[in-house]
Amino acid sequence: MKRLMAICIFALVLSCNSNAQKTATATKTDFKVSKTEAEWKKELTADQYYVLREAGTERPFSSDLNDNHREGTYVCAACETPLYKSENKFESGTGWPSFDRVIEGNVAFSTDSKLGYSRNEEHCATCGGHLGHVFNDGPKETTGKRHCINGDALKFVPAK
Repeated sequence: MKRLMAICIFALVLSCNSNAQKTATATKTDFKVSKTEAEWKKELTADQYYVLREAGTERPFSSDLNDNHREGTYVCAACETPLYKSENKFESGTGWPSFDRVIEGNVAFSTDSKLGYSRNEEHCATCGGHLGHVFNDGPKETTGKRHCINGDALKFVPAK
């Protein structure tokens, strides 16, 4: 029994340190907008920094953008790259702004395995800021995708 316990503990330690658990991340030089962490901290609010630069997640239903129904464009809060159009926003009931598609070329994707399983993570393609994740449980009548995005990663620009 002690031997089995030792083997299980050893396997657990190895699994926690495997390459499969590491996130695919790009360095700051991979993006058009590149700043030091000190520069980002100076320009962003604490909540924006947590989400965009530390890949954090805001509390559900905490963003004013979740219930925003105005016409316009959602841009990156760090570099103002247009990311999502209001016409592609839908009510997912999850507590985060949700979209069924991105503005092509402005959002980059990677794999996030921090929770022990793989998720598709979204980043601003211009500055690398973490936006959220994309899931396959969106509206079937459109793309079937749900881009679940942190409101702190976005700014809303109303249509003129």
